[in-house]
Amino acid sequence: MSATKCHRCGDRAAIELRQHRMVYCAECFLRHCREQVRRTIDRHAMLSSDDRPLVAVSGGKDSLAVWDILLDLGYRADGLYLGLGIGQYSERSAEHAREFAKRRGLRLIEVDLADEVGFAIPQAARGARPACSACGLSKRHMINRAALEHGYEVVVTGHNLDDEAAVLFGNVLRWEVDYLARQRPVLPESEGFARRVKPLVRLSERETAAYCAIRGIDYIIEECPMAGGNRHLAYKEMLNQLEERQPGAKLSFVSGFVNRVQPMLSDATDAGIADEAEVHPCSRCGSPTTSEVCAFCRLTDRVRDAAPTGRRGRRRTRRAAQRSQH
Repeated sequence: MSATKCHRCGDRAAIELRQHRMVYCAECFLRHCREQVRRTIDRHAMLSSDDRPLVAVSGGKDSLAVWDILLDLGYRADGLYLGLGIGQYSERSAEHAREFAKRRGLRLIEVDLADEVGFAIPQAARGARPACSACGLSKRHMINRAALEHGYEVVVTGHNLDDEAAVLFGNVLRWEVDYLARQRPVLPESEGFARRVKPLVRLSERETAAYCAIRGIDYIIEECPMAGGNRHLAYKEMLNQLEERQPGAKLSFVSGFVNRVQPMLSDATDAGIADEAEVHPCSRCGSPTTSEVCAFCRLTDRVRDAAPTGRRGRRRTRRAAQRSQH
């Protein structure tokens, strides 16, 4: 650490943030995190005082940190935990989410994927989609559905600076213009979709981990056991190496895109320069989609088609479920 005293108050330093060229004591660091979130919310008009935010809680540091910060900022935020059925990992994640809500007397809505649609992520991963792709699609669909069913105007996710930088890097690497046009801190509400906001886009994983440590928030530390091979993890490693050599690179990369490039992509879409397919209700579940049947319903079909049948098939399914517990 380059200094032993907090740059803000002069007390003993606890953490150095090289990207900001600042050193903070514990209390000033917490203030820094809250201020970064408050400025992000105000800058992008994410929330109003009348909104009822629903925080998508995974039991990890980011979602619990953003829930805690929103409460400190005065928002009436509730939580939603989606059980993905990934063995003991999901069980431990749920325990952390429940404990956080219980200690603070908060409302935590729980939805189980297998109970709702008949399959969990380990079963979906045996279909046509990679595990992380099936998981992301399932979470987006189920979280949005739960928010609408329970009357919430806005869904809050814990995507942090590292997440956004990795996704942006991958989209630029492949020039996924459609995805780039939708990579925003705020996705506005529309027919069939709650507003989705990312208040942590200026805070790194290191900052959210330090925030939880100082606040005494217990969270699941291990990575999802099904995340192996996820290309975004490789992108994060590369970006971390760049950040080590050039502090602030990730923040500059994401902020520059959000402030300069993303508005041009949005303007092109709004002006009709970029094609935007017509959105209508899915013929099966009613969710908005550009196809007759939405992507989640197609995933559900593939999982069911791939499911083993008969007594042997049921035994194989039980054995697979048991293996996912370890």
